[in-house]
Amino acid sequence: MQELIKKAGILIEALPYIQKFSGKTVVIKYGGNAMINDDLKNRVMEDITLLKFIGLNPIVVHGGGPDISKALNDKGVKSRFVNGLRVTDEETVSVAQQVLIGKTNKEIVKLLNTKGGRAIGISGLDGSFIECEKQKTVVDGEEVDIGYVGRIIHVKRCILDLLCRDQWIPVIAPIGTDDEGNSYNINADTVASAVAAAVEAEKLMLLTDVEGIKDRDGKIVYEAGREQINEMIADGTINGGMIPKVKGCLNAIENGVTGVHIIDGRIPHCLLLEIFTKTGIGTLIKSEKY
Repeated sequence: MQELIKKAGILIEALPYIQKFSGKTVVIKYGGNAMINDDLKNRVMEDITLLKFIGLNPIVVHGGGPDISKALNDKGVKSRFVNGLRVTDEETVSVAQQVLIGKTNKEIVKLLNTKGGRAIGISGLDGSFIECEKQKTVVDGEEVDIGYVGRIIHVKRCILDLLCRDQWIPVIAPIGTDDEGNSYNINADTVASAVAAAVEAEKLMLLTDVEGIKDRDGKIVYEAGREQINEMIADGTINGGMIPKVKGCLNAIENGVTGVHIIDGRIPHCLLLEIFTKTGIGTLIKSEKY
């Protein structure tokens, strides 16, 4: 009986959050170990399906870098990165498109559907949903062409609004297109941030393989504003691969997203724990309107 009462208490704790976020849009960037471990895969899909059934509008953006690298290795093509971005020639973008749209996206859709959700897979190619142009990077002060890597110009919100209103869970592969029909590989964090900004999401949830942003003493920073994050970048507390991720978070907040959560996707039911409990489990980057 005590265990049953405890479970009821958990539901009651979640009630004000369910009321607050009902009808709101939550963009989830799905990546890291949560995409590899079968048990974690199932837990994340259960979380996403539950969010939909209790009145939120989840939108999923997925990565797939390891699968792309494996497919290229099988073809004898060595992956090369500049400033954390994959150098993407015509063969590489073709492989990325096949893997992300044809394999990874469909696996996520199928798994969500087995949990009772109504998932539908799309990419930036569908209806030119994600419009982009070639992105270059800078090395030692010089611009470097890294091939078919996209910089997002526009996300067509109307497509997502239509799907969410009709009870679908959109699952987005990070491939974009330009006005000449070229395909571009885009960083999944970047796509998630741009999608969240386009739909003015209540939350952007980034599933990672870290516990959250940590201070100089190694302690998790559970809440932070834009100024604090910029200070942590400036003094080197935030460094390496976390910098582009965090800058994407700030861009989302500056463009209408209420809060961005960087959470550990290795924790079972991490989405529910972050959204529906008082303390949460990762780092919340808050906008001024939070």
